[in-house]
Amino acid sequence: MNNKILDIISEVERFIIGKKEAIEMMLVALISEGHILLEGPPGTAKTLTAKTFAQTIGAKFSRIQMTPDTLPADILGTLIYDIRAGEFRLKKGPIFANIILIDELNRAPPKTQAAFIEVMQERQVTIEGISHSIDRPFLVIATQIPYGSAGTYPLTEVQIDRFAYKVKLSHAKPNEEIKILERIDFIESEKVNQVVSIEDIIKLIEEAKKIYVSEAVKQYIVDLVISLRENKMLIDGPSARASIWLMKASRAYALMNGRDYVIPDDVKAIAPHVLRHRLQLRREILEEINEDQIIEEALSTTPVPKK
Repeated sequence: MNNKILDIISEVERFIIGKKEAIEMMLVALISEGHILLEGPPGTAKTLTAKTFAQTIGAKFSRIQMTPDTLPADILGTLIYDIRAGEFRLKKGPIFANIILIDELNRAPPKTQAAFIEVMQERQVTIEGISHSIDRPFLVIATQIPYGSAGTYPLTEVQIDRFAYKVKLSHAKPNEEIKILERIDFIESEKVNQVVSIEDIIKLIEEAKKIYVSEAVKQYIVDLVISLRENKMLIDGPSARASIWLMKASRAYALMNGRDYVIPDDVKAIAPHVLRHRLQLRREILEEINEDQIIEEALSTTPVPKK
């Protein structure tokens, strides 16, 4: 695995126990310049993982706690009048950072959820008709609590599609929970070390774009997505955006593993995280099967290129 990647993972795992897959996918998201949605019950270290991850790379970090009364201006910022200067000036909101943790996104009302669409897609914020760019790297890590909980608003398809990846988190396993208890004083008091720089991350982002993807692997990605579109258990399948993120994520994953080319196993490793939030299951089968099972079936039946 790439040495810088190993340094980041090792440092985060000093504080976060049992969340290696989530940490790796945060790196995939950062390097591929996508955004990531974390879903799981309270108490699964979502906030701590995101904050620790940001500290290891020296990134400017913001945490936004969503509530039903959160307004778009609370996130993006607003113009305020400076009496002394006799002019309006921009008071930037917490979105102006490198890594943003949006905690419990689905507690925010739809109007506030929509405030993230432009910045996540175009990496700019428009306030009173003036656009303001966001510095690289820029990563939104949003958490959501399972639907059905009190005070939640479903995310729209447009909002969900802005996330390149969705990772499911669960409670710690018994042996992991024992390790947490043994290390809790260290976790709460020890300082996180910065192990790479922002410049290092930007170099990794550019290196990932140079990772070779063969025509056979591209065809494999497209075949996988088309097989899901044709699946009769789905109301609708993933769009071409899913194919794009499968390729971008595969390049990042290959780079992280020290290769300058993508292999089918890279696609298989990241496919569930790219695809699970892009599938709409028919209502009558919701109790019989879930998105991950459909993805697993598609992976097992789609022919894998030999080269």
